[in-house]
Amino acid sequence: MGRDSIPVIAMDYGVILSRTKQGKTVVQDTFDAQRELPSRELEDIAETLVGFERNYEALKNHLMVALMPDHVDEWSRNHHKQIIPLCKVIQQRYPLFLFSGDVGTGKTVTAECAANRLTKDMGKEGFLLKLSTRVRGKGLHGEMSQLIQDAFENLAIQAGKKRLSFLLIDEADSIASLRSTEQMHQEEKAAVNTLIQKIDEIRQVRGRAVVFLCTNRANVIDQAIVRRTALHLEFARPNKEECLKLLTHDLEGIGLKPEELSELAFLTSEGGHHGNNGYSYSDFRLRFLPEALARVFPDRALTFNVLKETVLAVKPSPRIA
Repeated sequence: MGRDSIPVIAMDYGVILSRTKQGKTVVQDTFDAQRELPSRELEDIAETLVGFERNYEALKNHLMVALMPDHVDEWSRNHHKQIIPLCKVIQQRYPLFLFSGDVGTGKTVTAECAANRLTKDMGKEGFLLKLSTRVRGKGLHGEMSQLIQDAFENLAIQAGKKRLSFLLIDEADSIASLRSTEQMHQEEKAAVNTLIQKIDEIRQVRGRAVVFLCTNRANVIDQAIVRRTALHLEFARPNKEECLKLLTHDLEGIGLKPEELSELAFLTSEGGHHGNNGYSYSDFRLRFLPEALARVFPDRALTFNVLKETVLAVKPSPRIA
């Protein structure tokens, strides 16, 4: 599924022509979505995203350090009366963040909402680019590498003194897999090499660009890329408490009792009706709750009994090994 946790309408601008610093015109079918930040739509989504505030707090300071190198020097002067050597060390970090976890656990939408929240918190404008999954499997020699180069070139172009630029690479394992894999074609290895090179080069933008990699299979990401990550954030399926929070939010107004919500939370979480495989966030919002609504629409009200029957019938999505 292209999105995690909640469906988001992609702002697909189709084929866009942009001119690089060298004057070359790039055909922009490289991106699935391009979005100006801050976005009211993403703010609204963040408010319904269970666990977002916790994840954003874990990310925020790391993102700010990556995007505010001059402020790190200022921090050092304020608190240590000098620019300590650590400040120079920090400047060598890569503005690269890896989000991994099972399908439907909120990786992609968290990256989008975090980029949006950060631009708002920093009082700046931003631009979010989402690399198209069409990059993989084009089949032409050098094309994957060229599309990756185009993506990073546009990331650098969009960045400015008052403007932050974010590149989101979803399903990153499709273009960042281990180069030691025997089944990997030479074209794919070249693409990974290009990706590593561009991650290295993006540090030259100095605090105006960030790259997010999202994957269901962190174990297959090339170790050279993993070593470059400033932060690796792992996402899990919701526990009972988080299931309860989601159900309480989404089912507000239908008159469920606290004990009924608690039972539904138990049934849908790990260790509940479906054993060790509880619902993912997207299982709730794309499968279970829509199925429950479809069972009563348009003639009946949504009740606890209908919801429970639906839980027993709708299985969670399988876990990615």
